[in-house]
Amino acid sequence: MDERRMVRISKYLAKHLRHQPERIGITLDAHGWVEVEALLTAAAEHGFTISRAELEQVVAGNDKRRYAIEVGRIRASQGHSVRVDLELPPADPPEYLYHGTVPRSLAAIRAEGLRPMNRHHVHLSPDRETATRVGARRGAPVVLAVHAGAMHRAGHRFHLSANGVWLADHVPPAFIRFPS
Repeated sequence: MDERRMVRISKYLAKHLRHQPERIGITLDAHGWVEVEALLTAAAEHGFTISRAELEQVVAGNDKRRYAIEVGRIRASQGHSVRVDLELPPADPPEYLYHGTVPRSLAAIRAEGLRPMNRHHVHLSPDRETATRVGARRGAPVVLAVHAGAMHRAGHRFHLSANGVWLADHVPPAFIRFPS
């Protein structure tokens, strides 16, 4: 399968497994799972046919491991705007995590910290390189260092998703190192 088709399928999955399952008539369970066959049938009925092999290739080949398949079910690993409980246990973060953003967002972040916006959690990267790629999706990237260790010691909880993304409910400005 060519790269464009893989990206198109991945974006389709993100839209329907993270944000708008009802748009194609699927229902995610409380933990974000849907039967693979139900997803494939619904996609085909809405004009976007995906073969089982293509689906498995997108899941296995996605460098960000955005999706998980388990016992005939599929879900997005994180990033939902619909209410799901991913059943991620609290985890002890490394001392620093990183967040990629763009310059136009800095004033709001300085005032309010990092907020989940239309998602359930703030997404944090384990390294600067990943945060740079994330920030670059919306323009010239700015990488913020988050003092996750201090946050954790202050009582904030962190979760680690299946694909290595760290999740927090909110990051107060006091724990963010802004560029000069």
